[in-house]
Amino acid sequence: MKRVFLLTGPPGVGKTTVLLRAVGLIRQQKLSVGGMVTKEVRSRVTGARVGFELEDLATGRRGWLARAQAGPGPKIGRYLVDIRALEGVGASAVLDAAARSEVIAVDEIGPMELLSGAFRSAVVAAVESGKPLIATVHFRSTDPLVVSLKERCDAELFAVSVDNRGSMPGIISDRISELLGRIG
Repeated sequence: MKRVFLLTGPPGVGKTTVLLRAVGLIRQQKLSVGGMVTKEVRSRVTGARVGFELEDLATGRRGWLARAQAGPGPKIGRYLVDIRALEGVGASAVLDAAARSEVIAVDEIGPMELLSGAFRSAVVAAVESGKPLIATVHFRSTDPLVVSLKERCDAELFAVSVDNRGSMPGIISDRISELLGRIG
């Protein structure tokens, strides 16, 4: 039975929304969900995207993943990636979920996050935990970790689209509930 659910699709299609709605439905089944989510941050003045924030789904703890600013450190496009926050909030949340939650959610396993060895290790630990995992992955990623996740025999890849994004959270939630013996 599949237990690794990977959401992919072009930017802006709704992968994070699908993941968050699935998490909400899973929590309604009284299952604990931990992990991390990445949200874009926009300027209150201009509305322009200024960066990305990480949130620990279990604790609500937050930190910057990346900001549109100059400085030392790794860059993806115009964004400076905050490796320390990524590891302190993101990787830590994934490891905590692998140890303490019934279901693990990771948004996203993407180019910024993959700059961190600790994050990569946390994803591997989550997969090796044997627990259900919902994750978003960059649709064109050729990173060996992402490729290996997509090729797992216990993984299912969902291509999120405008047409299916409304039904996707229920499908994933039902599969996880069934996997964990919560429904028929």
